Amino acid sequence: FKDLGFKYHYWHSAEKKGYSGVAILSKVEAISTKIGMEIDTYDCEGRTILCEFENFTLINTYFPSGTSGEERQKFKYQFLDDYFEYIAKLKENYKNLVVCGDFNICHKAIDIHNPERNKNTSGFQPAEREWVSKFINEGGFIDAFRKFDESPGKYSWWTYRAGARKKNLGWRIDYFMVQKEMENTLISSQLHNEAVHSDHCPIEIVLQ
Repeated sequence: FKDLGFKYHYWHSAEKKGYSGVAILSKVEAISTKIGMEIDTYDCEGRTILCEFENFTLINTYFPSGTSGEERQKFKYQFLDDYFEYIAKLKENYKNLVVCGDFNICHKAIDIHNPERNKNTSGFQPAEREWVSKFINEGGFIDAFRKFDESPGKYSWWTYRAGARKKNLGWRIDYFMVQKEMENTLISSQLHNEAVHSDHCPIEIVLQ
């Protein structure tokens, strides 16, 4: 990464080796950083990291999955409630928030290949989808990709099973959420589904 110009590395790893974590790589040094949400239940899983830069503040978050069972789904819902409050508090001290990461939620039917079959599946449950709407509408954010592209079949994750990627049977669960005050600085947003290094694909935004 240093050879590519990313001289500054910021990490937040889970206590359990290989479990989860987030990172921010940058070509410029952050003004300040904030590791975690100051809630031990989440911070031990390496869920979020913040870097403050001159013109914006980047928060990278790995939202919990609820696919392993009812207890983790409850954990996920509690995380969503606490995360909304966490972001609200950040607005008091940081400007121009850009929230990115794996939300483990498809917001709308257009964001998942088979919405009817998956309507009660973790990641597409009504309460999860409503939370994303709340985050956008009440939280004051823009789903950067959907600002530019409202077409179907645009996904960021595919299961490794049953040739899902070749068939484009995917979910859009990775987002850049940009604070509305920054809308005029948002130039473009893309999903790079040509990159096949993972079950996720990279997502990109360009800010002016």
